[in-house]
Amino acid sequence: MSTITGKTNLVGLLGQPVNHSLSPIMHNAAYEEMGLDWCYLAMPCESKDLEKVAKALRYLDCKGLNITIPHKQKILNACNKLTEIANDIQAVNTLIPENNNQWIGANTDVEGFLMPLKDYDLKDKSVVVIGCGGSARAVIMGLSSLNIKKVTIIGRNNSSLDIFVRSMNHLLSKKEILIEGINHKKFNVSPYIKEADLIINTTPLGMKSKNTKQENIPLGHEIWDCLSKKTILYDLIYTPRPTNWLKLGQQKNCFTIDGLDMLVEQGAFSIRLWSGFNDIPVQTMKSSAKKHLMV
Repeated sequence: MSTITGKTNLVGLLGQPVNHSLSPIMHNAAYEEMGLDWCYLAMPCESKDLEKVAKALRYLDCKGLNITIPHKQKILNACNKLTEIANDIQAVNTLIPENNNQWIGANTDVEGFLMPLKDYDLKDKSVVVIGCGGSARAVIMGLSSLNIKKVTIIGRNNSSLDIFVRSMNHLLSKKEILIEGINHKKFNVSPYIKEADLIINTTPLGMKSKNTKQENIPLGHEIWDCLSKKTILYDLIYTPRPTNWLKLGQQKNCFTIDGLDMLVEQGAFSIRLWSGFNDIPVQTMKSSAKKHLMV
């Protein structure tokens, strides 16, 4: 990273926790290559302090903020305006400075999610999404632009699953897409796994931790015996690389995508929004993140 001077501008990340984040690594590598005198910091912030901290950073002329777990919904209260996508999914991961010390709330997760899929024709295909949290909402918004035929959302809580499915069907009512939910604790999901052209894990199951048991594979190990080699597996988790779930997919000769691509691409979209530059060194961001993961 370049030397910090009295002219260096601040950008950063708000979340809790953030000490594991790769964002400072990849963002600062990009700024150095772009010649931007910016410094990106990961700043831990409790929910009760979020609005005050976001407002204070805007008064300090912070040039942009990323927002991560668990603040993507709560940060809506700190925004003067929302972009159309952020308003639709009611989640913000990027704050853009506006006049009068205000923030515009945006969401780059959708674009970041879509980038690794840009070379695949998913028209009229069937997709399975595991999980029904905030990440799943962004994922399904992205999928709706690919003219897919059907999305099956697999969850384990009937109440939250039903609310999620109703919400997405309402939001995408003008799209010709079938969205349904299924509780894997009560029903056999094997037929859905077998017919899927794309399966996306939006849950934290499989994330690197002290517990490395095989049960960390989403939905358990046995269910994936019916996996077809035509299926693309997309895990939003990027550590470990690959996850146990993606390793299993590779053994079945499936094409696999991990969450590092999405992380890098959504970060690059954030930089575009903050800087006004279109040419972002995405490969530099990705290679710096990969090197850090190997340490």
